[in-house]
Amino acid sequence: MNDKELILWLEKAAIGDESAFQLVYQATHQDVYRTVAFLVNNKQDIEEIVNEVYMHMWRSYHKYDTNRPFRFWLHGITIRLVQDWKRKTWRRIRLFERNRQMTCEQPFDWTDKAVLQSEMQHELFSLVRQLSYKLRVVVILHYFHDYNLEEIADMLQIPVGTVKSRHHLARKELRKRIEMTGGDAYVH
Repeated sequence: MNDKELILWLEKAAIGDESAFQLVYQATHQDVYRTVAFLVNNKQDIEEIVNEVYMHMWRSYHKYDTNRPFRFWLHGITIRLVQDWKRKTWRRIRLFERNRQMTCEQPFDWTDKAVLQSEMQHELFSLVRQLSYKLRVVVILHYFHDYNLEEIADMLQIPVGTVKSRHHLARKELRKRIEMTGGDAYVH
């Protein structure tokens, strides 16, 4: 479904047509879920963030500029909500870690073991997952969603030079990790 069709369905949804909202959800859910899964480790958190994306989309549709691509707007919402989640999680982790140190318990495993199914995707995902969040978000938006660096800068609300720097550092880091694992893939 293209952006114009999505906008028409979203307009219907905004006036109370639940089936129209369901169509928009079905057309975009897999993409939103995949984006969040690349940026967040815990499956339960992924589900919560994706739900929040759609609630936010519903509440803020009146702010959407129809001159811009719908998916760009939706990815912007997704990235901002992931960033909010990361801030909240950081606070929770710090509290948890403080509490753990006081009680000397074993650390909690925050990873999700089965985000991607195929082995090759899993290996690539594993390498991308090792990047810092700031580098990883640029890689996800550029290579998985085909946004150019200027669009990424606009979405993240940071200078284009910063995005270029992060893109360069991410590629350099991925190349180094691929070489260390003995992979014959090349990061372009």
